[in-house]
Formats: sequence, structure tokens, C-alpha cells
Amino acid sequence: MHRYLLIVLASFALFDCVSAANWAVLVAGSNGYYNYRHQADVCHAYQILHKNGIPDSNIVVMMYDDIAHNAENPTKGIIINHPDGDDVYAGVPHDYTGSKVTPKNFMHVLLGEKEAVRGVGSGKVIESGPDDNVFVYFTDHGAVGLVAFPHGTLSAKDLNQTITKMYTEKKYKEMVIYIEACESGSMLEGLLPNNINVYGTTASNAEESSYACYFDAKRKTYLGDVYSVVWMEDSDAEKIDQESLFQQYSVTQQKTNTSHVMQYGDLNLGKMHNVSEFQAVKGQAHKSSRDSAKEQRSTVLRQDAVPTEDVRISIVSRRLATAADNSVEKQRLERELAQLYKDRSVINSRLEQIAAVSLSINRPGIFEQITQNRMKLTQYDCYQSVTDHIQTKCFDLQNEFVLHKLYIMANLCESGLANFTINQAVDLVCNERLHFDY
Repeated sequence: MHRYLLIVLASFALFDCVSAANWAVLVAGSNGYYNYRHQADVCHAYQILHKNGIPDSNIVVMMYDDIAHNAENPTKGIIINHPDGDDVYAGVPHDYTGSKVTPKNFMHVLLGEKEAVRGVGSGKVIESGPDDNVFVYFTDHGAVGLVAFPHGTLSAKDLNQTITKMYTEKKYKEMVIYIEACESGSMLEGLLPNNINVYGTTASNAEESSYACYFDAKRKTYLGDVYSVVWMEDSDAEKIDQESLFQQYSVTQQKTNTSHVMQYGDLNLGKMHNVSEFQAVKGQAHKSSRDSAKEQRSTVLRQDAVPTEDVRISIVSRRLATAADNSVEKQRLERELAQLYKDRSVINSRLEQIAAVSLSINRPGIFEQITQNRMKLTQYDCYQSVTDHIQTKCFDLQNEFVLHKLYIMANLCESGLANFTINQAVDLVCNERLHFDY
């Protein structure tokens, strides 16, 4: 009888190992050649998972897909994420591209809502269950309490409600989330519970920028983002079946010397589980030597990193520096650079005018506090109403100059003003919606 019981238990354990699966969602939330790095990040992440045995059926990729064959790309059909690096574009699934890369589709994918995306892109979703692990990686621009998509923004509130719904509907056993964006800590800070089996790390805290890196003179753009290339180069080089999530976080925190890498959620999960449990199929993690790891990490200490809000200006400035004197190209770049500085000035001015008008009646004495300091975001509904209204009436929230200053709108909500009051100020200041031709 005892022997029979052991056989039954062993059978159940074997069935559990066979039935459990790993799923992943990889999202680049930008478009445009100057944002090359975001799609390069996602393509690299795909190659890591693919190399480690996770089948394409279990990986959902969302990216605009306008980089590999872009007119500005000198190596058509090839994307790299490291100087002189290998092509990371080959074989990447084209699940959701172009206008299909939206916050709503992202949430449908996570929740496994196949009917909602029927006929949209590949229609692929995460069909995970209570025994499965889920890995989510997002890279793009962000602001306090939101991250940007090519069309629309995803609020911190909506992200965490989606995660909680996944938990209550038993859509995973454990989940890991990596987020590369400015102020990305605000997507999880104070929102992600520590008791729903989710562990997350972010490129920055709730108040600072993330950074681009690896400017490539041939492609004339940045190839990666600091936090992202650090964790991915670690996954490439390490024995991830022997490295805990917390160890990867520690390496990433140490090597990302441009912003404060943060961790949230169930920190014990990070200490108790290896990276391979989310980035590989059991027993198929790519093996690398410690020497290789050291060699890879030595490249991480870079001097060319720039904050996200300065990337576009940096790219044009670098191109201008190598343009021939008195050439048509140099004159074009000079005009483009001047326009970028003008656009940033106009955006800053408009957002400060909205603050001034909003505060003019009830709180005229706190303008400097609202525009110069950052308050912790708690008034999510007010903030989402205002940012949606700015998107409609003022300018595109995908613009990093706008995102960098959105904390002013969050501060207005935190000061006690109603969204109705702030939106009235938006109407007064934004008599026309600005369009940027880049």
C-alpha cells in the first residue's frame, strides 16, 4: 500500500511538471526610428526566451515593427541591441504590430481574452493557468503613473487592476514583471500587493528618468536602454538556472549607474526562484561560463548614456557634429535641432500655464511648489482624466518632452483641485492641439 501511494504521488508530481508552462508578453510601446532601442530591447528579450526553449506559441510580442526596414536603417531587416551585436530581429513573432499595439490589446492578452482580439493581429493571448509562470517585459517612454503606447497610454491603476484580476482568476502560479520607462517605479509603487505571487523590477524609481545607451555611429541612433541591456546581458551570460531573480535584480541595480533600479511586490518570490523559472523551459536554460559573464558585464559601464527626454536632441546633435560644413544635411539638422528646443520650450510653457490658470483662484501661492517639486501620486482618477484631456486638446502624450513634465498635472490633482477645474484650464490654454512632425 505504501509503495502504491508513492507511485501515485510520483505520477501526480510528473503530471504537474508536464502540465506547467511558461508564458511571456514582450512589449515595445513606441514607434519612430529615434526610438530604435525599444524594439531592439524587445527583440533581444525574445531571443533570450527562444534560446531557452520557450516556444513561440507561449510568447506574445507587441511592437510597431517600423525599425527593421526603416528608410533610415542602413542594415535593412536587421536590428541589433549592442554595438557590433548579432541580429536580434530574425525569427521574432509579429503578433501585434502597428496600430494593434494598444493598452487595451495588451490587457486582453494578459487576461487571455481571445474573443476580444479575434481578428486582431495574430489573436494570440496568454492561455496560462494556475500552474503556469508568466513573464512580462515592457519598454518605452513613461511618466508618473503611466507608460506610453504608440496609440494611447496605460495607467498604473489599470495595470495593477489587470494583474489583480489575473490573480483572482487563477491565471498564473507566479508572475514576474520588468518595466523599462521613465518614472517606471510609479507603475508599481504602493499599488502592487506583496501577497499575490508577483515580483517586479523597474528601471527607475517613481521620480526619475530611465536612460538610453549604446549610440551607434553607423545607425545614428541609440541601440538600447541601460536597465534593459544590463538584465539581458546578464541573462545571456549567466547560468540562469542557478541565479535567483533577486541576484539578477542586484546585478542590474549595481550596473545601472544612471537611475535607481527598484523592486516591488513579493520580494520573497524574488529570493526563492531562479531566473530560469520565468525565462526558460525547465532543463533548457542556456549555459554560459562565469568568464563570459564577466566579459559581458565589463561592457555595461558606459559613458554615452542619456536620459530619455534628451535622446532625440542628443541624436540630432551627434548627427550634426559629423555633418559636412555648409552641407544641405547640416543645415537641415540645424533647423531640426532648433525646432526640438522650441517644441520643448512651448510644451513646458503650456503645462506651466495650465498650472497657473488652475491655481489662480483658490491656490495662487503654490505655483512654484506645483511646478518644481514632485508629489506622490494618489489621485489616480483625477490624473487620468486630466492626462486624457491633454491628449485630446493639447498634444500627443507619446512625446517624451510632454511626459517628462506631466508630474505638474499629477501635482495639481494632489493639491486638492478637481479634475473639472484643471480640465477647464486645459481648454483655456490649449486653443489648438500641437502636432510634432517627428
